[in-house]
Amino acid sequence: MNRIADIITTIKPPDSEAMEQARARQQQLTKPPGSLGRLEDLAVRIVGMTGQLLPTVERKAVIVMAADHGVTIEGVSAYPSVVTAQMVYNFLRGGAAINALAKLAGARVIVVDVGVVTEVQHSDLLTRKVAAGTANMASGPAMTHAQAIDAVHVGMDVFEAQFDQGIDLVATGDMGIGNTTASSAITAVLTGTPVAVVTGRGTGINDEQLAHKIAVIEQAIKHNKPDPTDPLSVLASVGGLEIAGLVGVILAAAAHRVPVVIDGFISGAAALVAVKLCPGVRDYLIAGHVSVELGHLMILDHLGLVPLLNLELRLGEGTGAALAMCIVEGALRTHAEMATFAEARVSNKEM
Repeated sequence: MNRIADIITTIKPPDSEAMEQARARQQQLTKPPGSLGRLEDLAVRIVGMTGQLLPTVERKAVIVMAADHGVTIEGVSAYPSVVTAQMVYNFLRGGAAINALAKLAGARVIVVDVGVVTEVQHSDLLTRKVAAGTANMASGPAMTHAQAIDAVHVGMDVFEAQFDQGIDLVATGDMGIGNTTASSAITAVLTGTPVAVVTGRGTGINDEQLAHKIAVIEQAIKHNKPDPTDPLSVLASVGGLEIAGLVGVILAAAAHRVPVVIDGFISGAAALVAVKLCPGVRDYLIAGHVSVELGHLMILDHLGLVPLLNLELRLGEGTGAALAMCIVEGALRTHAEMATFAEARVSNKEM
């Protein structure tokens, strides 16, 4: 816990002076004021995050945390838990959607086993297994408090290693059959919203299965009684190891003033926990997209974040965040590479 508390103390507010200079520059670029819309606001926000007047995002990474969930034994997913390890292999072989979209964005993909039940062997895998999946949260806590903290530490360590290599922009990704169940539980508890309002179909379950999923989550919350004022308690009671890992990534990135593009519902749940731990983290978050999962919009509204994209995605993996990285780069390129009126010798009197 001390490491988490220590890193929180290093998270500082955005650089307001740099943001004012960025706004002034936007007014001098060869365009009508505000004509690039949210791209202008995004560029200004990132200037504030980084403290750099002309930031670049040439060095990008998508960190995909993978883990299994004991609650799948309750039949809350359309897929069995063995698919988690199978998809991890797919990521490592370069055959998944996140690989294609990360390549488009020019981002490296970092795959981390923080809690996959099956032993995955691959030279490119970061094996940081805290446990072989979580326990069934419907009948007891998903994790011990110590396991939740250890998983957060994994995320912190993984980001720190990427920071040492050089990173300007990070995206969060996930893999874990059953993780929308955990994310729904976290969202319900931390936002005070009824379970039925934040629970969606995940991998594509039918109406009967959805009703059962809601009942399982309600049972888990009733049984474990997570304290909404203690986000780490909520994470341990009804969360997931990969969600905890992403909490660590987000905290460490904010501490190093690196912008974080969050993906869908699972990344959103991790962001929610991180912001509850340290409200200042919110200033370093960029909502890549809004998922069709009901709870994701609730999270974004709760955090006051407006998504860059709405493509009706529900895959996870970091796919929406990887696409959004291209928009982030576009915002910064226009901010840095457009000429000012003076440089272009263009009159701005009519603009």
